[in-house]
Amino acid sequence: MKLDFNNEKSIYLQIAESIEDDIIRGVIEEETQIPSTNQMAVIFEINPATAGKVINLLVDRGILYKRRGIGMFVAAGAKKVIQEERRSSFYDKYVTTLLDEAKKLPCSLVLQLILYLHASRKPRRYYKRSGRVRRTAGAL
Repeated sequence: MKLDFNNEKSIYLQIAESIEDDIIRGVIEEETQIPSTNQMAVIFEINPATAGKVINLLVDRGILYKRRGIGMFVAAGAKKVIQEERRSSFYDKYVTTLLDEAKKLPCSLVLQLILYLHASRKPRRYYKRSGRVRRTAGAL
């Protein structure tokens, strides 16, 4: 991964996002060890304190966990956690913003219908339980 030092996003957030991307793509699998803070500092050419910030962020979110005396590992279910967070974030950041902006603009009958349908329907979450797929009202 190449860091963009001119990006307004902090370096530690760029690295954390890169690690999450690798987990989602299966490059880093659940229950596998990740590099230590010192190794990460060498790999990304950053201060070890910044690498520590990356690891702490991912531990706080339940993506990583520590095995005492061994190192940091990707938690079981980390991929699912990341996907849920990103799904929710995507809805809040893009869909809601798009709909709010569309309400401000003169729009076609089709777009007005879409806005009406969206307003009358709550997003649904699908989850598996006991082998059956169920729907619940709430977040995506």
